[in-house]
Amino acid sequence: MITVKIEKEQSGLIQSFEMSGHANFDVHGKDLVCAGASAVSFGALNAIISLTGITPKIDQGSEGGYLKAVFSKAEMKNADIQLILKTMIVSLQTIEQDYGKHLKIIFNE
Repeated sequence: MITVKIEKEQSGLIQSFEMSGHANFDVHGKDLVCAGASAVSFGALNAIISLTGITPKIDQGSEGGYLKAVFSKAEMKNADIQLILKTMIVSLQTIEQDYGKHLKIIFNE
């Protein structure tokens, strides 16, 4: 299962997200849940970097199955970053609705 942990500050601003695990929906290379979750998360990070010029602290597992992005206090206050992260969450929630046995979102507020 892919677990997505979303860390929010008390203010509601998203501070970080962490994805770990494997969907195990299908064999490697044909796993639609993995492909969808990867496309959404990497697309969000690419959009943040491209559209805001800000690169958060990013950690990736060398074997796949792990991605973490952490935003500084100043970066978190950027409205564009927050909107992109909220869009990513909505997309991941859509995947979770249909494939909840393979993807779980956890909010730590």
